[in-house]
Formats: sequence, structure tokens, C-alpha cells
Amino acid sequence: MNRNLVSLFLASILLTSLTALGGCSGKAAEAKQAAAKDAAPAIPVETAQVVRGDMAATYSGTSTLEAAEEATVVAKVEGTIAHLYVEEGAQVRAGQPLAKLDDAKLRFDCEQAQANYEKKQQEFARSQTLYDHHLISLDAYDSVKYDLAALKASYDIAKFNLDNTVIRAPITGTVAKRLVKVGNTLTANQSVFLISNFDPLLAVLYVPENALPELHAGQPATLSADAVPGKRFNGRIARISPVVDPQTGTFKVTVELRHIAGELAPGMFSRVLITYDTHRHTLLIPRTALVTEDGESAVYVVKAGVAHRVSVKTGYSNGTEVEVVSGLDQGDAVVTLGQNSLRDGASVAVINAPAPETVAASSKPNPQV
Repeated sequence: MNRNLVSLFLASILLTSLTALGGCSGKAAEAKQAAAKDAAPAIPVETAQVVRGDMAATYSGTSTLEAAEEATVVAKVEGTIAHLYVEEGAQVRAGQPLAKLDDAKLRFDCEQAQANYEKKQQEFARSQTLYDHHLISLDAYDSVKYDLAALKASYDIAKFNLDNTVIRAPITGTVAKRLVKVGNTLTANQSVFLISNFDPLLAVLYVPENALPELHAGQPATLSADAVPGKRFNGRIARISPVVDPQTGTFKVTVELRHIAGELAPGMFSRVLITYDTHRHTLLIPRTALVTEDGESAVYVVKAGVAHRVSVKTGYSNGTEVEVVSGLDQGDAVVTLGQNSLRDGASVAVINAPAPETVAASSKPNPQV
């Protein structure tokens, strides 16, 4: 009996020891897991600071440049070209002679018409005197008067034809095309020159109808052309058509460029950027910082080595930067690279962190803001 009691006592001691040993092993495992969690490597990211600046709302489009004024010069009378006074590329003024037709026959016609007219003038003067003294009838007087008017018209036509043997520029501009040569025989209304006025030049855009409330005459625009790389030209909206084309859902916007000093020409392909609103001194972040899910925009803000997901409301964008209306403060560090691997509360290592003196310098107020 005593032996059985001793065996039971020893078994109880062994069971208690095993239970205690098992409890110690569980606590050690939990501690090991916690340590492993704490030792998890930080995710490398790049960040950028939230800054203040101006953000413009723009509309961009393409257009082929055209001259505001363009005229096809035509011959008003028939004749053979005797002289050409200008060539393509010449700058001309309105009324300046461009070419001369052989005028020998028309000069003779004009002299003959003038002689007939002057002769009839003398006859009419005599008839006037006779009629005033009641020596001729009213019918005879009227006949001479009407003959004089007819000869006056014939003389005016002959003089008009003679004057128009000199072909003149109808507008001020540049000779874009010469369509004839010396010795060519022209018919009335045949094209001779094309003259274009390059100042101003026009860029015509066809803009979607939803932009109609935003665009107004006088708003600034900038233009670039492939033919003049690396340079931008300033212009403005000259006029806007109030009618939307039902076939295309667009309306016509005409941008005007002045004083371009011959660097642009009609027919050039151009890209036009119209600025219709600007928000001054607003918060800006790089576009790459945005994370969009289910229509909601968010960014990851890094504080003390931890990334925090923050929902933001955005405004205008220029392609590289985005305006932040709410959710961030100036100076916040937002993740611009590596955010696709993040979750809220993740440990991060900023690989492009500035040196301490750089941070101190960037924290000073910007005198331009």
C-alpha cells in the first residue's frame, strides 16, 4: 500500500514538471515570433515633400496654322505680262504694284474714248447755250446730254482697263506664291499671286462641348511647333464660336499669335495649350504619389519610418503634378516609388532621404511663395 502511494506521488511530480516545461516552451515561441516580427526588413521607398505652388487648368489640342488675311490676286483685264516686280517671299504693302501687262492697245482705246468724250463735251456746251436761248428743242438738247453721258462711261471704262494693266496688292503681307511668268497671256479674273499676312497667325481648334463654359476670348495660350523645336510662342483666344457642331460635339476656338517675327508660317503643324484657370499657392504633390482604388485617391505619408495611408481630395493636374485640396499639409513626405508594396502601418526605409542640412534648408520659408 505504501509503495502504491509513493508511485502515485512520483507520477504527480512528473506530470507537474512536464506541464511547467510546456508552458515555458509556449512563451518562448511567442517571444521568438514577436522578435521575428520586429526584425522584419523595412520596405525601401522614395518620397517627395508636399510643396506649395501654382497649378493651372489647361486644355491642349493640335492645329495647322493659317494666316488671318490671305488674298488671291487676279488680273482684272486681259493682257500679256510685260513685267514682274516682286517674287515669292517679298514683303508688299496694300496697293503696291506687283506686275504690269502690255498696255499698248488699251492705251489707244483710252485715248480714242477720251477724244470722243471731249468732242461731245464741246457739242453739249453749244447745245446748252442754244437751249438756254430757246433755239433748239428739249429733245435735241436731251439727245446730246445722253450721248455725252454714254461717251463719259466709255471713257471711264477704257481708263479703268488701262489703269488695271498694273496689278496691285490688295492687302499688306508676303507673296506666298507667284502663279505666272513674263510673257503669259492672262484672261480676266485669272489668278496671278497669292499674298498672306503672317501677323497674326491663327490656330483653329475644335474643342469638346463640355469645355465651352471654361473657355473665353482673351484667355492666354501657348503654342509649340515641330518646325521650331524647343521654343514656345504666346498667344490668346481671339474668338469662340457659340455653336456646337451636332455631328462632332465640338465648338470652334480660334487662337491668335502676333509678332512672331517670321519664325512660324501658315501650314505648320502646332500644339496649342490654353490656360483657363489658375490656383495660386496651392498644395502640390507628384502624380506618381497617387494611389487610386475604387475611385478613391490616397497617398502614403511617411512618419518616423512608418507609412500611413491617407485619403486625399485632388484638384487640377498638369501631367506631372497634382493639386491636393484636402488630406495633406505642406512638408508631409509622400511615397512616390514603392507604394504598390505598402500597407497601412508598414515599416519603410526612405532611400532618397535628404541630408540633415538639406532638410533644414528646405524647411525655411520660401520668399517667392
